[in-house]
Amino acid sequence: MKKYLFLWVVLLSGCSSNEPEIDKTYPEISTQGMFPQPCAVLERGKTHTFTVTFSDNRELGSFNFDIHNNFNHHNHSTSEGTCAEDPVKAPVNPFLLIKSGDIPAGNTQYTANVPVTVPADVDEGDYHFAVGVTDKTGWQTIKTMSIKIK
Repeated sequence: MKKYLFLWVVLLSGCSSNEPEIDKTYPEISTQGMFPQPCAVLERGKTHTFTVTFSDNRELGSFNFDIHNNFNHHNHSTSEGTCAEDPVKAPVNPFLLIKSGDIPAGNTQYTANVPVTVPADVDEGDYHFAVGVTDKTGWQTIKTMSIKIK
């Protein structure tokens, strides 16, 4: 019996590891000081600087922005707040933006300032702005909100 107990202790001690603890924490997107805010109006023909601050407990990886039309009043489960909506309409020349960027290595906090020019000839109306951040481990956080283009 002592022999088996000894083997059990040896096996258990052999299973211990100096491996780092697995990261189980999602990165965060701060809405404080963020542009755009929910229900913001972006003017056609102008450049707007999108500002978003990201943070993570270990290390950030990359971020992305997405603007797409919401002329059919679809919804995203992460949408923040509600805004007055224009009547449903078919897109003719909708604005679509997909931008991504890497966050410099070693950062646990990073503020992205991305200039975005809204063409003068795009459809006015309801749009969604989505921002996402991924940490080095692969965890991702996404926030979406309704905005307008006028």
